[in-house]
Amino acid sequence: MSNQKPWFNHYPEDIPHTLEYDKKPLYQFLIESANRIPEKKALNFMGKEMTFAEILQEAKKLANYLQSLGLEKGDRVASMLPNTPQAVITYYDALMAGGIVVQVKLLYTERELAYQMQDSGAKFIVCLDILLPRVSKVKEETDLEHVIVTRIADYLPFPKNVIYPFIQKREYNLVVKVEESDDTHVWKNVIANSSENYKEVEIDAENDLALLQYTGGTTGKPKGVMLTHLNLVANVQMAKAWISKAEQDKEVVLGVLPFFHVYGMTTVMNLSIMDGAKMILLPKFDAGQVLKTIQKHKPTLFPGAPTIYIGLLNHPDIEKYDLSSIKACISGSASLPLEIQEQFETISKGKIVEGYGLTESSPVTHANPIWGRRVHGSIGVPWPNTDAKIVKEGTLEELPIGEIGEIAVKGPQVMKGYWNNQEATDEVLKDGWLLTGDMGKMDEDGYFYVVDRKKDMIIAGGFNIYPREIEEVLYEHPDIVEAAVIGVPDEYRGETVKAVIVPKPGSNLDEKVLDEYCREQLAAYKVPRIYEFREELPKTIIGKVLKRQLIEESVEETKKEATS
Repeated sequence: MSNQKPWFNHYPEDIPHTLEYDKKPLYQFLIESANRIPEKKALNFMGKEMTFAEILQEAKKLANYLQSLGLEKGDRVASMLPNTPQAVITYYDALMAGGIVVQVKLLYTERELAYQMQDSGAKFIVCLDILLPRVSKVKEETDLEHVIVTRIADYLPFPKNVIYPFIQKREYNLVVKVEESDDTHVWKNVIANSSENYKEVEIDAENDLALLQYTGGTTGKPKGVMLTHLNLVANVQMAKAWISKAEQDKEVVLGVLPFFHVYGMTTVMNLSIMDGAKMILLPKFDAGQVLKTIQKHKPTLFPGAPTIYIGLLNHPDIEKYDLSSIKACISGSASLPLEIQEQFETISKGKIVEGYGLTESSPVTHANPIWGRRVHGSIGVPWPNTDAKIVKEGTLEELPIGEIGEIAVKGPQVMKGYWNNQEATDEVLKDGWLLTGDMGKMDEDGYFYVVDRKKDMIIAGGFNIYPREIEEVLYEHPDIVEAAVIGVPDEYRGETVKAVIVPKPGSNLDEKVLDEYCREQLAAYKVPRIYEFREELPKTIIGKVLKRQLIEESVEETKKEATS
């Protein structure tokens, strides 16, 4: 087997090649932790702490209430919440009641929200009071029957006029007056008046859905990824095995990644609930707040995205804070520049490794060993029970070692398919293999490398150009904070390479300096022809750069110049 899967030769001794997965409902982890360590603190939210027993108690009450409103097995329950106690409780109570969770991004417009509710057919939604006007406007054009409204203040001893610094500036200090009715319910009253006697629902972990997780929609309309209980159980147990030095019931996990994103959901929320770890919840990434939180609460595990670590490293006071409690970080959602990895490890003394995954795989499939052989620039090796190979684009035809092709993965974490979209499902699922849409290669040791997404690849003058390679070079420049490389239309070359740069304050970067620098590092056809300087890059809530937006803005700018 090791000959067929060379990555096993580089597994640390304490990580097994295969695991036995618990074929049980995902919410069973909460019940087990609450029974094992009922009085242990499960979370801290801006000073408010809750035990595992308290979370389970409230989840049971909400499950009972949802069932009293008519929720039946398989009904979809939407959750439109930031990282708060309510987000954790809603997730598990919906599953306990037999529902399927539909996570909704906070910044969705009415159009985006309406689409997701229509596509999923959700009957129930739990949202913040500040989001109620938006939910109410789309309710009539969807299947939504009941709205449960909650406030941040429900779990905080703050004044009623609570600031919501993680929604939109125009909505600061707005607290909506909520009138209870047959279809609008107030969270606090539900908790106060409900029984814990919910009706247990029989779950087939291998086949019953736990989650409809919508993809980002960067390549078209978002698709609902169908993830079963077993998909999620398997991936969180893989994560536990990979963080092999983590001690059950003793770790503290920093929850900056939003739980409505599959990465934060698995590596922070589900892992913490399963393993008896304490979560420190932050509803929004703010570098200063994160540094203060690390110093005060001393988290040991800190899953994140490159932009989070970049933001911390560029905070002017970072050296004033003690980050030494951090043992391990797995970075995902985008490539981790080597410079950022080295700087963060120097400051924190912890290990930070690059991993890889996608919504369709719950999400993690690969990572570098945290306490083993790490290969810079690589996404690492497949996790236990996970197979991977490089194939000819759109097929399962395996390519030779070192050759660039599409990354295909297979394992118990791979989705059941796309919701109500068999055509899209058939395009990416073939004989149990998931075609990821990412271009990459594998070396002779079984370490994988992402070159770029198929859709991001630039074809200029007949050459295939992979933006990540250029971005790695740009990140090595001492005066660059962030960089994104995109392809923009070009009459002669078809496409040409454009670099969008966030320079360090006070630096003297200009096009000439960068052109000379890139020509020393890259083949001529890869050197950016256009440079744009910005104060920041547009990003998703998880910190992934919105390259599609950058491309659209560049095209629009070109059109204006042509007509002026």
